[in-house]
Amino acid sequence: MNNCLFHLRIGTYVICELGHMYIGDGNDEIPLWHQKASRRADGVILWDYHVICVQRKKDGGTHLVWDLDSSLPFPCPLATYVSETIRPSFQLFSEFQRFFRVVHAPLFLRHFASDRRHMKDSEGNCTAQPPPYEPIVAEGLKTSDLESSVSTKCIESCKTSARQDGSVHNLNEYMEIRAADVLTDLPPELTSAVFGQKHGVVVGEAHLEELFSQIP
Repeated sequence: MNNCLFHLRIGTYVICELGHMYIGDGNDEIPLWHQKASRRADGVILWDYHVICVQRKKDGGTHLVWDLDSSLPFPCPLATYVSETIRPSFQLFSEFQRFFRVVHAPLFLRHFASDRRHMKDSEGNCTAQPPPYEPIVAEGLKTSDLESSVSTKCIESCKTSARQDGSVHNLNEYMEIRAADVLTDLPPELTSAVFGQKHGVVVGEAHLEELFSQIP
């Protein structure tokens, strides 16, 4: 299971403009290169999903990718990350086609919550070593509520918190990417969709860099 969600908290309030990008294909097999967890020389690995942070410079500078799972420079220029990690020119089987959900950071932090239930089995035991940092908490949701939310007794009390929609775990809403959701072209209203929609927009590999070039 991919435990890279801590990327989403890094520098959110100190870097000028951030977006969060979920990489998925609907089949839980996402090939990416130059990943530290790989045992291969080329660093390729199959994630069930992957999350990175993309920094948009206000001065018009190079977009930067923040990915702590990557063996590339940290941060890494977006163009380099795309060519070296995503490798759109590499011929993949159709089942490995990758899609990218791009969400504006302030919206993400306002709405997203994960109590890490996806890392536990039916008995409540962790299936992997959990990260040392706290679970991701949406704005207004108390950490104490989130930590105990795996218990059904706490769900209702969590819903009464300042969390906007009452959710304590909505990871699947961001992970689930269907081919029907993918934009086949980039419409003029794309920017308002990126900055205004809770789940952002979904694009394929061919439009990824073009999307960021159109965001002012």
